[in-house]
Amino acid sequence: MSSSTVLPGQPLSLLQRGPAPQLGTGVYERDGQVRASLLGAPRMNGSTLTITRIQPHIPVPGSIVIGFVTRMSPLQALVSLTVVDGVPLPAGEDFTGVIRVQDVRATEKDRVKIGESFRGGDVVRSQVISLGDSRSYFVTTARNDLGVIFATSDAGATLEPVSWQEMRCPKTGKIEKRKCAKPMDMT
Repeated sequence: MSSSTVLPGQPLSLLQRGPAPQLGTGVYERDGQVRASLLGAPRMNGSTLTITRIQPHIPVPGSIVIGFVTRMSPLQALVSLTVVDGVPLPAGEDFTGVIRVQDVRATEKDRVKIGESFRGGDVVRSQVISLGDSRSYFVTTARNDLGVIFATSDAGATLEPVSWQEMRCPKTGKIEKRKCAKPMDMT
């Protein structure tokens, strides 16, 4: 049994050594397949298989956060943060992140235009750089692995990244400007 994180509904692979384990908290069986009912890490407690729930925490400087752009101005984009360090926040407990124009990218900061980097509804991976004010956190996308990770075109299709600053609509072929995140599984 691996101790990696599992998602609700994800099948659990059980090592068949001896009798089948008893199912405890956070685990259920459907159609002969043992599945997780919680986001967490599978553990064996004696002969009982359980899932220990991963507790979300508030963002701190250095946290990697994911959220969606809710509002924009010429100087900043507001992001509703919904995932902190890979752990989704409970419904209704999101935080607000602010991406200032100087925090979009590491080079040519004076040439950045927020409207060419993000659009409302874009899903953005960013890093918390400071606690900001009482209502929000300052976040940055000034690393290659940070930026837009999901966006929808005007035609309703999912945009595909073609460079670090452009995405293409697969339906129309139209290019849209974004500050794209380099995929994490690529070198």
